[in-house]
Amino acid sequence: MPPKYTRLTQPLVREAGELRTATWDEALDRAAAGFRRAIDQGKMTGLFSCSKATNELNFAAQKFGRVALRTNNIDSCNRT
Repeated sequence: MPPKYTRLTQPLVREAGELRTATWDEALDRAAAGFRRAIDQGKMTGLFSCSKATNELNFAAQKFGRVALRTNNIDSCNRT
């Protein structure tokens, strides 16, 4: 029988190697800052979307990748 896990109900952030609960605003701000740092440092980012999503959703995902993440590394599993 697989172990039972509880679902997270609050975001967690790592501080000094330890996880602590945070507000959604703080967690999203940290995630955005991480993306911003990676882009500013020239680190590669990419995006992978799903073939089960609508064309409109995949279009929005590729637009987000090209405009917000400044990457052309966009792929999906539509070929499978």
